[in-house]
Amino acid sequence: MASVKEEVSKAQKYLAHGVYVISTAHEGRLNGLTAAWVARASFVPPLITASIGKTRFSHGMILDSGVFAVSILGPEDIELGRHFGLKTGRKTDKFEGIDYETKVTGSPVLKNCIAWLDCKVVSFHDAGDHTIFIGEVLDGGVNRDGAAPLIYDRDSFFG
Repeated sequence: MASVKEEVSKAQKYLAHGVYVISTAHEGRLNGLTAAWVARASFVPPLITASIGKTRFSHGMILDSGVFAVSILGPEDIELGRHFGLKTGRKTDKFEGIDYETKVTGSPVLKNCIAWLDCKVVSFHDAGDHTIFIGEVLDGGVNRDGAAPLIYDRDSFFG
């Protein structure tokens, strides 16, 4: 694998991203992971993108199930973000003891997140060590209207 220039990596740190839990359900199993690379792609139909690392357990589950949900986190949810980001779903049930509900696709949505989107995959694209999933938003809602989203900063998030 080619290395990335240090200056490029430093500059990319200044791209602002929220913090999200991307979740899915497949063959009776739930899983989720923390992600920062989520964005709106279209107004009509409502489409979003989620970039997921190919080595992540959820990656294969999303490919196989064709569905995912996005729970949008606020600053007070940083421990939830760490919970879903610091261990693998291959070895643990990340939803054990977590307050969630399922929506249209069956993907889990965190009950106390700021807002959520429930999506079906309409396409996906290779993006180096990630796959960009494009999801059509089938349902969504706001739990904490007016709340500010958690902005990802690697140094403080893992600090």
